[in-house]
Amino acid sequence: MATLFSHPQRRPPFLRQAIKIRRRRVRDLQDPLPQTAQEIEPPPPHFSPEERTLLYEEALYTVLHRLGQPEPSHVMEASELLRYLQEAFHMEPEEHQQILQRAQELEKPTFCLKATVKQAKGILGKDVSGFSDPYCLLGIEQGVGMLGSSPGSRRRQKAVVRHTIPEEETHRTQVVTQTLNPVWDETFILEFEDINNSRFHLDMWDLDTVESVRQKLGDLTDLHGLRRIFKEARKDKGQDDFLGNVVLRLQDLRCREDQWYPLEPCTETYPDRGQCHLQFQLIHKRRATVASRSQPSYTVHLHLLQQLVSHEVTRHQEGSTSWDGSLSRQAATILFLHATQKDLSDFHQSLAAPPEASEQGQHTVCVEASAGGKLRIPVCCRQWLAYSRLYQSLEFPSSCLLHPITSIEYQWIRGRLKAEQNVELANSFSSLLAYGLSLLRRFRSVFPLSVSDSPARLQSLLRVLVQMCKMKAFGELCPDSAPLPHLVTEALRTGTAEWFHLKQQHHQPMVQGILEAGKALLSLVQDIIGDLHQCQHTWNKIFYNTLKIDLFSTAFLELQWLVAKRVQDHTTAVVSRPVSPDTGESLFQLYISLKELCKLGPVPSERAGVLALDGFHRWFQPAIPSWLQKTYSVALARVQRAVQMDELVPLGELTKHSTSAVDLSTCFAQISHTARQLNWPDPEEAFMITVKFVEDTCRLALVYCSLIKARARDLSAGQKDQGQAANMLCVVVNDMEQLRLVIGKLPTQLAWEALEQRVGVVLEPGQLQNTLHAQLQGALAGLGHEIRTGVRTLAEQLEAGIAKHIQKLVGIKESVLPEDAILPLMKFLEVKLCYMNTNLVQENFNSLLTLLWTHTLTVLVEVAASQRSCPLASNRLKMALQNLEICFYAEGCGLPPEALHTATFQGFHILTSPASAENS
Repeated sequence: MATLFSHPQRRPPFLRQAIKIRRRRVRDLQDPLPQTAQEIEPPPPHFSPEERTLLYEEALYTVLHRLGQPEPSHVMEASELLRYLQEAFHMEPEEHQQILQRAQELEKPTFCLKATVKQAKGILGKDVSGFSDPYCLLGIEQGVGMLGSSPGSRRRQKAVVRHTIPEEETHRTQVVTQTLNPVWDETFILEFEDINNSRFHLDMWDLDTVESVRQKLGDLTDLHGLRRIFKEARKDKGQDDFLGNVVLRLQDLRCREDQWYPLEPCTETYPDRGQCHLQFQLIHKRRATVASRSQPSYTVHLHLLQQLVSHEVTRHQEGSTSWDGSLSRQAATILFLHATQKDLSDFHQSLAAPPEASEQGQHTVCVEASAGGKLRIPVCCRQWLAYSRLYQSLEFPSSCLLHPITSIEYQWIRGRLKAEQNVELANSFSSLLAYGLSLLRRFRSVFPLSVSDSPARLQSLLRVLVQMCKMKAFGELCPDSAPLPHLVTEALRTGTAEWFHLKQQHHQPMVQGILEAGKALLSLVQDIIGDLHQCQHTWNKIFYNTLKIDLFSTAFLELQWLVAKRVQDHTTAVVSRPVSPDTGESLFQLYISLKELCKLGPVPSERAGVLALDGFHRWFQPAIPSWLQKTYSVALARVQRAVQMDELVPLGELTKHSTSAVDLSTCFAQISHTARQLNWPDPEEAFMITVKFVEDTCRLALVYCSLIKARARDLSAGQKDQGQAANMLCVVVNDMEQLRLVIGKLPTQLAWEALEQRVGVVLEPGQLQNTLHAQLQGALAGLGHEIRTGVRTLAEQLEAGIAKHIQKLVGIKESVLPEDAILPLMKFLEVKLCYMNTNLVQENFNSLLTLLWTHTLTVLVEVAASQRSCPLASNRLKMALQNLEICFYAEGCGLPPEALHTATFQGFHILTSPASAENS
């Protein structure tokens, strides 16, 4: 059974782990649910209880046996680190105490100082030539940690290492001949028991070889060299010269030190003896934990890193913030201590660094404190291996992977990586690429637009993949890799198909039926349109700017094939039987949605081939009669309902028609909108559909006239006030006039001009004019007749009142002045004409005045003929005629002023000539 510390299995090449490439031919519309390709499974984000316990013991052991002075930004208190570990591993207090006690009882590790003698500069020249042949002796002096003691407090002496450290614990470097700036770069492991009672010693010597005086004189260059010959003659042959030493207390060292140290003299003769470059690291050997004894150090460290980073990410998520790649001071301290104590290589030590790390030195790990108590450790690029693997199991920003990539290329070019490290790096490339492609395949769900930072996260992932794939290291380690744009395009194509099938399953109706299947298919197409809009306006710019990939075109071409197959199957099943109104409405909505979908695609002139949705309207052709009938039926029902609810009251002072006219205008506008939505592509069929729309509209107009007149009769039947009936008749006439204006706009609303251009090649010249315009003129003529009939009815009602007042005029007593006698007639006309002017549109009011004037003259002539023997009556009638002329002129009679005056003059002549009146 695999454990936490088992070696990762070797993965097959990522081209076999990534998405399967699915090629489709134009004629192939059979697309079963695509099988998800085998993917790399990321390491589990959580450990079993046993694995977690062993890892926790390892972390506690690291804190308990901490060595060296803390770094400036590290946590100093062990208690604080232990509390952090308890929180990071979610340990209960009792369990924490048990594991802590067990770790304390384990055998202590062997403490070691890993010392690297790098080089020296400016040392003394002891040979006749002015140079030296330096080498170093080094070791640890133990049991010297007395209070108050320090390296400088001891008496200076030569041969400290030879005199104080046993020979078996003494180490020696190689001899570098004839130089004052020697380079050794040799590393030694020095064991010690108590860091507080131990010192590090390094003595530098000049190797003295036995040479003849003749050889030395040959190397003589100056007087100083001559003095050196005499001095060497007095000393023992083969005795080496002391060049200086370095003495350091181990308790003063940090876990990692890298400094130049001055070489101390034993006398004041030559106080300046140069410097020696030393590197130190306090490490453990033979750690007693189960993890350290059974598994490689790097594996244990990687899992510790994973556990702590998982805790950091979770803690940020609980605080509603995303992890920016920075580790807390506690986590950075523990990881640093563990990597140092385990003596991980430079390659593996860098894995302890957070993703923002940047290289500040070739082999130096520097720790710096950042704002907010976070710790960032700028190091070498090779942390990539750990974080690229953690990214596949933990949710943190992919931008954290960008920073190591440039350093990877730097390290690769310099050839610092070993063969086994190359294998690890190649596996990390393959694993991350396969995982990244799987995320891109599912980008709609992984990066939903409902989350505000999704576009930025997707762009960051693409940048990581682009930077990784264009590296020289990637090209050499993964030579069989296809170009990244090709892999991403295939992932997007496969992911689009998978998303389509998931959506199709989501909309699968619970009850199987034609109507339910149509609604489900309509919802699917609308989801596709919404997705394409998102691809076009949001996602496409990200993929194109990063990889020059047209995501929208890829998604559209893939989805239109899938949609075409479903729609064609559905319409074939529906039109094979009589289409019900509900099914027809479902088909119409589906047709409209497909038109919207096709508008998103490329225009025909820019296509590389035929699309599956080209000519899709033919699948719906059998449903056109049901659509037209449904449109007419809905409009008729709406007209009937509007008239039934109409009280025949003007909507306002400026709007003289009633509510039904408004509803009717809206109804006709909806018919025109339906015609524009349909916009049938075939010209000849489009012409026939337009003819049907115009015919239905004109029919509805005439039906409305009949219904509104019947409504007026019904409302006035119970009215005792005849004036109220006249008021309703005014509204009816205005409604008809409003309807005539709406009908007159049909050529514009139905785009007859554009239709005429389309059908010009299939219809005979003048056919559209003879058909559509003839229908329209017939409807307008019918409306005009209805309006004139209504105006005539109003005029007849007013004529009765006028005739009544004229009869009273001639019967008034002689004592009444003529001006007073005609006053009732004038008041009657003023009230009625003022109301009519207010409640009739101007054109109909003018027609009404014209009719009234004609009939009024007729009444006056008839009354004058009957009263020709009475001069008083004739005079009153002549005065009435003059006042009526003035009144009708003021109200804006439809007759021109000259015609009105002529009619008045003729009437006046008739009234003054009895013979003429009799003849008239």
